[in-house]
Amino acid sequence: MTTRFQQALRLMRSRDPQAREDGFHFLLPHAAEHADQLIDEFARERTDHGLRCWLLELIGQARSPKALPVLAEQLRSNDELLRSWAVRGLEQLATKPARYELWKARANGLID
Repeated sequence: MTTRFQQALRLMRSRDPQAREDGFHFLLPHAAEHADQLIDEFARERTDHGLRCWLLELIGQARSPKALPVLAEQLRSNDELLRSWAVRGLEQLATKPARYELWKARANGLID
């Protein structure tokens, strides 16, 4: 893990709301550089819903083809916020497989 990523994640896990925001915005312009780490952290995080949403938002922002399985899985989530970040991430990815996942989700009534 790089120092930047470690610092940002530590801030995002803080109890201080401003520190959490700072960590997110510190990492946002560098999401593409840390796509693999973001995906790993998303898979590990199970208790902090807000952090999971931010991690999924960052994964989408990274626009990495490696994010497709994570984003596609979250399209089927019961959690409306995670589902909405998955939609946004797939739209930003803008690849044929991403568009196909969105089409399938719409055809199955999972998203509008």
